[in-house]
Amino acid sequence: MKRLRLVRRNNESWLVKVAVPILSILLAILVGWIFLVLSGYDAAETYRRMIQGAFGSPYAISETIVKAIPLALTGLAVSVAFRMKLWNIGAEGQLYMGAFAAAGVVMFLGDWPSWLLLSVMLAAGFAAGAIWGLIPGALRAFWNVNETITTLLLNYVAIFWVSYLVFGPWKDPNAMGFPLAPRFPQAAYLPVIPGSRVHIGILVAVAVAVLLYIVMKYTRWGYEVRVTGESPEAARYAGMNVVRNILLVMLVSGGIAGMTGMIEVSGITHRLQQDISASYGYTGIIIAWLARLNPFTVLLVAFLFGALLVGGFGVQTYGIPYAIVLMLQGAVLFFLLAGDIMLKYRLTITRED
Repeated sequence: MKRLRLVRRNNESWLVKVAVPILSILLAILVGWIFLVLSGYDAAETYRRMIQGAFGSPYAISETIVKAIPLALTGLAVSVAFRMKLWNIGAEGQLYMGAFAAAGVVMFLGDWPSWLLLSVMLAAGFAAGAIWGLIPGALRAFWNVNETITTLLLNYVAIFWVSYLVFGPWKDPNAMGFPLAPRFPQAAYLPVIPGSRVHIGILVAVAVAVLLYIVMKYTRWGYEVRVTGESPEAARYAGMNVVRNILLVMLVSGGIAGMTGMIEVSGITHRLQQDISASYGYTGIIIAWLARLNPFTVLLVAFLFGALLVGGFGVQTYGIPYAIVLMLQGAVLFFLLAGDIMLKYRLTITRED
């Protein structure tokens, strides 16, 4: 009798590594196409409008870049943890805590010079996100508590904390009843490219990508992170401090996500409010995996996902629900995970008597 079996590959082909993400996107597009046709929509026109909405004008491109900035930073944030096989699902909550800390700096130190105020806001955002990442990191390092669950649950704590503030003690009395904190002074705004909403957060994203690439590829700590991710037992045997590395990785991962929150409130909303994030922390997980944790590829994939979000807003004028964009994101992740299995294993036919 013949049976199909999955056998682990000895080597991962570079061609397969490139082909799997591309094939994942193509299959997700195909699934979306079939769904649209079965739902009675013109799939070709829908995709045309998505492309037009994301790239059809200088304004559309600038809005795609605006969306790509937080997606890139959250993708970079979780990729740090993923390299060590730490599943930080909490970038969304870390983003919110970074936004909260940055807004707090503005509320209590808002009369500082712009360069100093922005610097302190960025540092506060990093620190708040780092602390929010360090909590599950410590639970994992010292008591082996599953960080997937703790990071996910802490998302809700952070989101509802921000909601409490904007509905309660930080609510702007001039917001006509809307749950909004007071608007930031001009000194707390990130500089932007004239005529657009593209702010210098894009430079922060590029700088973080370059820094992570150098650290992970050329430093001892980066080597220890990679080794620990592959085999914690081997890392301990080699004398590496696994507990310290877990804490540092979760601290850095959470800190980058926290900076994202600061950049969003300073560069886009200019105040603390509900729904700061369009699920950037969760989408960053897909981006990190699609980019194979490569920092520079994260920037490219984030730009493509930014186009997907902006294009999704455009198709709503055609009568297509925005949920189709979320479905496409889910389909990409599904096929990516399935492709990841084929990347590490191959199907073989064995004969059993």
